Parts: sequence; structure tokens; C-alpha cells
Amino acid sequence: MKTIGMLGGMSWESTLSYYRALNLGVKGALGGLHSAKILLNSVDFAEIEALQHAGRWDETALILADAAVALETAGADFLMICTNTMHKVAPQIQARIKIPLLHIADATASVLRKDGVKKVGLLGTRFTMEQDFYRERIQAQGIDVIVPDPSARDLVHGVIYEELCLGKINAESKVQFLKIVDALAGAGAEAVILGCTEIALLIQQADTPIPLYDTTAIHAEQAVLFALA
Repeated sequence: MKTIGMLGGMSWESTLSYYRALNLGVKGALGGLHSAKILLNSVDFAEIEALQHAGRWDETALILADAAVALETAGADFLMICTNTMHKVAPQIQARIKIPLLHIADATASVLRKDGVKKVGLLGTRFTMEQDFYRERIQAQGIDVIVPDPSARDLVHGVIYEELCLGKINAESKVQFLKIVDALAGAGAEAVILGCTEIALLIQQADTPIPLYDTTAIHAEQAVLFALA
């Protein structure tokens, strides 16, 4: 079994979901008392968040690349960045390490293609929804990506940072998110990507008939397959 390097803490609320999913995946594959071999480097998200909103992405890249190098040095066989947004600096991180980096958008696009989805809605931070670094990875697989209108993007972004990353689950926010999912479906989306690792803490597939693609679960599943290959 390969050792999984988890670059986490962004936020730690969703890193918990990753840790559980990875261990459940290995247990499901191997049975008994088996669990995943994991090295976790968990950063201080307050520092990262401040740099994100100041547009100082090069500085976030340095912090995360240093953390990735530490994981490689400690013996990780491959790396997962346990957040969607910080894949914005995935190229800078990959350039500093020799081990493979499993990209969350590529993993998600692969599942969408397998399921025959041609047009998908994307929910995430404002950075993920509005910038090209994530959408282009999905579109490169021949899948059209649409995002909510500006006011809805503001709502989603605010709920992520002001509620979900702080472990707050608000019933009204859930209602608003499901309305946004419905609007994306009304605009032609066949499915919706939960493109922030915290969103699955708020809405799940049982809440809507519209197919939801939980990037945390997809990323973790790919990591388990890679670890056990």
C-alpha cells in the first residue's frame, strides 16, 4: 500500500471528511482491520484565507509547496491537496516535488465523462467559480461548465467562509443552496459539482433529484485506488 500525503487544514472541517473517506475506502477494499497509510500536513487556514482574499497567491503557493516537500521528505508516495480552491497553485506545488499530485478537477472530470455528463453546474468559492484554473480542467474533458449568477456566487462564497469552514450548518443556507442547484439545472446543467470540499457538509444527494458530484468523495476514491494499485 502506498502512503498518501494529505495537504490539509483548508479547512480542517473537510480534512476530517477526507480522513474518514480514505480509511473507509481502504477498509472496504481490504477488509478486516486495514486502514489507509496517511501522512497529514495541516496548515493554518487563517493565514491561507487572508492571502487568498488579498490576491497574494504566490505566497500561498510557497507555503503549500513547503508543506508538500515536507510530506515527500517524510515518505509520502503521492500528494492530495485537500481543497478545491488551492488547486489554483497546483502547478507551483507539483514543480517542487517529485511524487505525483492527484488533481481534484481531473478526478471529477473523469467521473463526469464516465457518467456521460455533457453540461455541469459548478459550486465553490468565488475563486473556483470565476477563475479559469478549475473550469478549464473540466472543459478540457469536453464538458461544458456553467456557474450561478453573481448574487448567487456571492451567497455561496459567503456561506463557505463564514459558516461551513467554521463548522456551522445553517438550515436557511441549505435551502438557498438547493435553490441555486435548481437554477443551474434550469439553465441546462445535467448535474452539479460540489466544487468546495465543505459543501457536502451542507447538502447531500438525498436533498435533491439533481445529480451531485461530491469532489471530496471523488478525490478520496481516486486516492484509495492509487494507493492500492
